[in-house]
Amino acid sequence: MRISTSSFYEQNVNAMGLQQQKLFRVQQQLATNSKFLSAGDDPVGAARALGVSQTLAENAQFATSRQRASLSLSTEENALDSVTSILQNIKTLTVAAGNPTLSDADRGSLATTIQSALDQLVGVANSDDGNGQFLFAGFKSGSPPFVTGAGGAVQYVGDQGQRLMQIDVARQMSTSDDGRSIFQSVQGGAGYVTSGAAGNTGTGVFGSVGINDATAANYGKDFTISFAAGNYTVTTKDTPPVVAATGVFAADTPISFGGLQIKISGAPADGDSFDVSTAQNAGTDVFASINQLVSALRTPLTGGGAAAQAKLLNALSTANVKVTNAHDNVLTVLSSVGSRQTEIDALDSGGAARKLQEDAYLSSIEDLDPYSAISEFYQRQTSLQATQMTFAKLNSISLFNYL
Repeated sequence: MRISTSSFYEQNVNAMGLQQQKLFRVQQQLATNSKFLSAGDDPVGAARALGVSQTLAENAQFATSRQRASLSLSTEENALDSVTSILQNIKTLTVAAGNPTLSDADRGSLATTIQSALDQLVGVANSDDGNGQFLFAGFKSGSPPFVTGAGGAVQYVGDQGQRLMQIDVARQMSTSDDGRSIFQSVQGGAGYVTSGAAGNTGTGVFGSVGINDATAANYGKDFTISFAAGNYTVTTKDTPPVVAATGVFAADTPISFGGLQIKISGAPADGDSFDVSTAQNAGTDVFASINQLVSALRTPLTGGGAAAQAKLLNALSTANVKVTNAHDNVLTVLSSVGSRQTEIDALDSGGAARKLQEDAYLSSIEDLDPYSAISEFYQRQTSLQATQMTFAKLNSISLFNYL
């Protein structure tokens, strides 16, 4: 069969073109280090690679979210560290204010120092994250959560919303705490708080409250201890009140009621009373407690005698317990912040391990075997060169060469 010249040329050109395409494809694979250049080369492998890539992208986003959450929690931790230092300083000053040798001027100086600490505490409570978002305002993070009124009372104007962030597939984490739960709350396990009535005229000074029997019938209720004709009567604050205990008052002798026990020294006057309430019902606002402490220290004792001194000591004891309860609450929140940071670190470690696994799997799907590819490249190159040389040799053949 005779083959025309045009057919000869066409067949050889097509053969060389096919060889060039195969060589060029191997070159592209080597350049991209990928087994397939398009989904059509390996539909199953491309689908798997796409799924793994999406998983890696999600993991990267979770890692970014964890980084932001960690930054937010670190900012809150720094603020709460400042709060604990301020409250500890106020507690120290409160104890120092009980020194009987201090004059009214000395106590006034302490009151000024504590007022300054209170102003500093409000400033920390209104801390922001550096981007204009207030840490302890809940969802109302665009404005300061605490405002000071004309009378010095500090009011919370934020809310109790929790700003959650998705930090893993099945984990949302609060990256902040609202101001009310930090500065206007106490822990459920906080003890009783005792305070003297504003109108007390005697010299009675209460001690700390002890717990005798947590299973007693009236345990957990709020009580009032009142005095009349040398006797005491303890009633609950129920409606109507229930008498929990009665007896003849003797200084420094324990008074037992509702599973509790308290000693009162000095001589309470007829009509004097003391309030013994759970921490939750005794006033949980730390700003209000400090304001009351400042007012007590600024009240002169000169001319008031032993009764005025007793009233001051009772006010100091009440303030010390309330500030201690607030301090313990802040420490609990601080511990929670630390726990969340530890969880973020654990999730980061797990995320890094998953990324290594997914990267290895994606590499097994996509990455080219360089040794096989280079071997194929040289094979294709040699085949193309052989085809070209053969075509050139055949193209130069002519019958005239043999005549």
